[in-house]
Amino acid sequence: MTALRGLALLLLFQAAGEGLVLAWKLPFPGPVVGLVLLLAGLRWTWIREPAQAAAELLLAHLSLLFVPVGVGVITHLDLVSRYGAQLVAVIVLSTWIGMAVTALLLRALLKRGAGEGAGDA
Repeated sequence: MTALRGLALLLLFQAAGEGLVLAWKLPFPGPVVGLVLLLAGLRWTWIREPAQAAAELLLAHLSLLFVPVGVGVITHLDLVSRYGAQLVAVIVLSTWIGMAVTALLLRALLKRGAGEGAGDA
């Protein structure tokens, strides 16, 4: 029952994000705004516990969520064959950029953490 409440909360946050984007004409996708709202809402236990239960349920069945993507790829094989090399290049490049940004951010945070820890001694 908690997972069902969590799924309802996730949908409510997504709908709230969509509503804010439409009302304020924001240049962001509604679900992204909903996730930011959810992030702020995770401070409260009455939101955190159902959201955690829903996340665990979704993660337990994550492999089922790839079925629609696989069907979409099979449906559009002509596009994949036409733009396949470009898709692979974009996927590889964006993965490398994401890994580089993550590494640089981690390095900066570790240096900052080490600098703060040195002042405590």
